[in-house]
Amino acid sequence: MTVHSSVPSLPWRTRPECTSASLDDSTLNTIDAWWRAANYLSVGQIYLMDNPLLRSPLRFENVKPRLLGHWGTTPGLNFLYAHLNRAIAERAQPAIYVTGPGHGGPGLVANAYLEGTYTETYSHITQDEEGLRKLFTQFSFPGGIPSHVAPETPGSIHEGGELGYALSHAYGAAFDNPDQLVVAVVGDGEAETGPLATSWHSNKFLHPVQDGVVLPVLHLNGYKIANPTLLARIPQEELEALMRGYGHHPYFFTGGFDGEEPAEFHRRFAELLDTVLDEIATIRAQAAANPQMPRPAWPMIVLRTPKGWTGPKEIDGKRTEGSWRSHQVPLASARDTEAHLGDLDAWLRSYRAEELFDETGRLREEIAALAPQGELRMSANPHTNGGLVLRDLRLPDWRDFGVDVQVPGAPITEATRELGSFLREVIRLNPDNFRIFGPDETASNRLQNVYEVTDKQWNAEYLPTDDDDHLAPTGRVMEMLSEHQCQGWLEGYLLTGRHGVMSSYEAFIHIIDSMFNQHAKWLKVTNDIPWRRPVASLNYLLSSHVWRQDHNGFSHQDPGFIDHVVNKKADIIRVYLPPDTNTLLATYHHLLDSRQFVNVVVAGKQPAPDFLSIDEAAKHTARGLGIWEWAGSEVAGEEPDVVLACAGDVPTLEVLAAADLLRRHIPDLKVRVVNVVDLMRLQDEREHPHGLSHRSFDTLFTTDKPVIFAYHGYPSLIHELTYRRTGHANLHVRGFKEEGTTTTPFDMVMRNDLDRYRLVMDVIDRVPGLTARYAPLRQDMEDRRLEARDYTRVHGEDIPVVRDWVWPDAGDLVEQSAVDAAVATGGDNA
Repeated sequence: MTVHSSVPSLPWRTRPECTSASLDDSTLNTIDAWWRAANYLSVGQIYLMDNPLLRSPLRFENVKPRLLGHWGTTPGLNFLYAHLNRAIAERAQPAIYVTGPGHGGPGLVANAYLEGTYTETYSHITQDEEGLRKLFTQFSFPGGIPSHVAPETPGSIHEGGELGYALSHAYGAAFDNPDQLVVAVVGDGEAETGPLATSWHSNKFLHPVQDGVVLPVLHLNGYKIANPTLLARIPQEELEALMRGYGHHPYFFTGGFDGEEPAEFHRRFAELLDTVLDEIATIRAQAAANPQMPRPAWPMIVLRTPKGWTGPKEIDGKRTEGSWRSHQVPLASARDTEAHLGDLDAWLRSYRAEELFDETGRLREEIAALAPQGELRMSANPHTNGGLVLRDLRLPDWRDFGVDVQVPGAPITEATRELGSFLREVIRLNPDNFRIFGPDETASNRLQNVYEVTDKQWNAEYLPTDDDDHLAPTGRVMEMLSEHQCQGWLEGYLLTGRHGVMSSYEAFIHIIDSMFNQHAKWLKVTNDIPWRRPVASLNYLLSSHVWRQDHNGFSHQDPGFIDHVVNKKADIIRVYLPPDTNTLLATYHHLLDSRQFVNVVVAGKQPAPDFLSIDEAAKHTARGLGIWEWAGSEVAGEEPDVVLACAGDVPTLEVLAAADLLRRHIPDLKVRVVNVVDLMRLQDEREHPHGLSHRSFDTLFTTDKPVIFAYHGYPSLIHELTYRRTGHANLHVRGFKEEGTTTTPFDMVMRNDLDRYRLVMDVIDRVPGLTARYAPLRQDMEDRRLEARDYTRVHGEDIPVVRDWVWPDAGDLVEQSAVDAAVATGGDNA
């Protein structure tokens, strides 16, 4: 069953009288003037800090002392922007401009300024000569703005400094955005990256009516930093075959070579752009009339222009325009040598600024008229400031999906399966505002209950077999076996004002480490930009985790994404390790309602005991951590002898089993059990918004008693989070220490010394007075470890005393819940 969204009236239409005659000389001259103005402002930003309109001879002191920025890709981006403005205004077509070559930052700032959006956003950057001076000075300058298409740039959703994600972000922006044209410029250097090569396949997931349209523009300017680019050095026939193989209808344009007059290449490109946009409008009209229409070959443009177009032809006797030498700052000594200063002066004056700006320094009205009006300006599109269009999710009550826990340890359930039921209702209530993204792992991670109300969106070929179950042209689940693609889609979806979740195996989420970096940095910066409105949080669900990848082996065993995440700004990062189903549900209900965070949740998918009732889980999750009095053996009014702490579902199970052993074998030992759901609660309150005060931390963990901490990931992180604490020297952490293989679940924890027997030995070793008194018990624990390991080598499964262990008094209920689960799942708990 598929949840379909309502589709508003669409703005898509062909252009009336799309002939060369309609592109009169006046229109083409205006396009050229806009392009020259954008290029002039771009060069000015890189080089100048004064004399912005060259009212006086250019001098060394007018040039910035540090020349930073990138020129090479910028004029091509400005060229496309100018032509899009004409088309957008004529068609009243909302559009988003995504630039993979993020080094074109000066161009996007220049166009936002020319459209007036920059001044509306930053009132001190006025539309006059003084405003131009400030615009130039601030670029790549202390206290100013970055050189990339950064969050500070109106209209941006994609910084582009790290290459490879322009198309993924563009398609994410287009999903459920039927009015929007997303123009995605792919740099030819970027096109060599793996993620970008994969993202061409996004067109197989785009619905031609429910979603917007992505227009890829492959910008071939021939060079990277110091080398030629591959796609610029293969025959056009081969490149055309490649693009057609990806499912596109490619259009080719070459401009800026062989001395062609601007009026001619502007006319040729304007006609090509009209042809492409008319084709898009026709495809959408046909798809609306015929829902069974085969997947269309969406048009794309291959735009070939010289690198550093309109810049100096040569510098110091070496070719510059059309060469890698124009990539960054072609005249690096403009502040130091007369020759370079003279070249810069000639370069700037070649744009004839006196024809572009009036005596006050304002863009002339006839040129400014090229820009669309209001929100049709690409730099003012509200979807590029996603919080402006963000609608709150309608969330069901998570308690309706909770499990009935009558005693701790029962029943046995699959936490993520129950979460799937909750997410099913989230989808039902939000049919056009929420999606689940993941690399072919929705069902593997036990979220398949969502398929009761939705399908996986798929617009490639179907086979008439039940193997293609739950594939449909529209759906709320997006699966492609590329973590890069899923992450990029989700980021674009969130940044344009929607909500989503990404599900992945824990070990392989590392594939998008650097993408997470960029998104976290974006959120950090936008927190300090008042006009940027908060967007929905990026929510991860990491399942198939390190302790339950015993069947796949060492390659699948890595909990290190948490370590990577917590190094980012504390205002952005949240990490949760729910110990059971009800805490997972309570956690995710909270996260889906949050803004401006990256929320990482690690939860197992295998059958596991539940410890907290619905009400207990609600309180425990709200606190983030707490004492489980029922699990410990401390005496009211007295300090404990030892604290057993745990974070993560498997560590929690082992701590409870250890507490049970201690209760039976050392009955007079006062044990406190502390469970941690919100990992950031361990930090000092001065370092993280969720951090505990020292008083609160000491109340839970004491200042002088041994703390044995069983942790889901690498032990060093717990020490990093708690190093300021008074009792840190008493803290002993057990976790994953890079010991893994294909083995049994309990052998896996034993390999890493996280097992219950080792935890009991740690208590004996660290609580004063126990070592001598309980030496026989310690030896018994060692023997049990050996027995458990030997049993696996003979029988291929864990020893029954471990495999069948349950919390005391939960036995009968656990047995019944296991039967119920087997009936519900058909016995499939693989």
